[in-house]
Amino acid sequence: MFTSFSTALSALDATSTAIDIVGNNLANMNSTGFKTSDVSFSNLVTQSLGAGLGSTQVGFGTATPLTNADFSQGAIQTSGGLLNGAISGSGFFVVQDPSTGNTNYTRAGNFKTDASGNLETATGDYVQGWTTPGATTGSIDTNGPVGNIVVPVGSLKAPVATANVTDSLNLNSSAALGDNFSTPITIFDSLGTSHVLTLTFTNAGPNSWSYSANLPATDCADGQADQVASGTLAFLPNGAMDFTNTSNPVTITIPALTDGATSGGTITWNMENADGSGMITQFDEASASSASSQDGSAAAQLTSVGLGDGGTILAQYSDGSQQVVGQVALASIRNPDSLIANGNNNYMLSEASATPNVGVPGTGGRGTIQGGSLESSNVDIATEFTNLIVYQRSYEAAGKVVTTADQMSQDTINLIAS
Repeated sequence: MFTSFSTALSALDATSTAIDIVGNNLANMNSTGFKTSDVSFSNLVTQSLGAGLGSTQVGFGTATPLTNADFSQGAIQTSGGLLNGAISGSGFFVVQDPSTGNTNYTRAGNFKTDASGNLETATGDYVQGWTTPGATTGSIDTNGPVGNIVVPVGSLKAPVATANVTDSLNLNSSAALGDNFSTPITIFDSLGTSHVLTLTFTNAGPNSWSYSANLPATDCADGQADQVASGTLAFLPNGAMDFTNTSNPVTITIPALTDGATSGGTITWNMENADGSGMITQFDEASASSASSQDGSAAAQLTSVGLGDGGTILAQYSDGSQQVVGQVALASIRNPDSLIANGNNNYMLSEASATPNVGVPGTGGRGTIQGGSLESSNVDIATEFTNLIVYQRSYEAAGKVVTTADQMSQDTINLIAS
């Protein structure tokens, strides 16, 4: 009978702990990326009574319940934060505590930047990833170790001098000898100053046109309009370009300019499409340009920085261009239920945790990142309320055992006294 006291007390203690866990789940139902904890009960060792081993077994109650984090996917909702990101699938954001240097893992993607441009969590941990561009590709190199992601803050994008131009156009096959057609292309020098490069085509006879490329006199240091390229275009009887008798590509050499930009640079004018066809045709239609392109740009002011799908950090500039300036990393952990919650929506590794595998989202079994979104907690309020009712009844039942055992003890004492 006296064992029933400790047995019931163990139930009271275990049920109280379970109610604490439910309370914590409900308290964090609005915490970004929070993962609910499930309660697992287990019985204590039993004692055998009577002559037959195991014929009568009486347990000593229940042990302190174990908790298991449920890392099932939470609902992903669109948010207004430009730097917010939600993980769809498995994986964790890798963050570093700036005060201790410890690495933590989180599913909360509500990010911001500090005064120095460091990408950080809402609680101030530095988000880890890559920001170094590749030496040859110019894209972010994700082969090296992860580090703090520093985004440009209030900076200018340097101008890019034009290196390549194209122009898709038609020259009228019915044009008279000496007729000409001109089309402008805006290019940029090393200082980001724009210049109008004029391409002029003159009919030189059947299936033949001469061309010249010119810059205006006001842009040239010598005060004269400079012809920076010239040549002849040949066409086949079907109106297509005859590359056998046409030099392609054309090299345009930039002279000294009045703004002091780098002179002597070259621009490549390519007249051939990827499939080998010519960009310039000669049909019996009015001479007209349909499309032109160039790869230069002026200096531009940074207007915003955002987290895009896949975890790329995109810088938006005033000229409408975008540039990838960083890549957020994800960590895959084979047994996430071994992680220890240490506050601020973070988890740290335990002795039982597998070594995290850090890499690019969408690779190696890692989930993907959806930009402009946040993952809600996976707390199910209906389930938690149901558990709360069950644990309350369990607590009341254990309390009834205590009061019953106490009454029986009093009755026993009274029997002895009488």
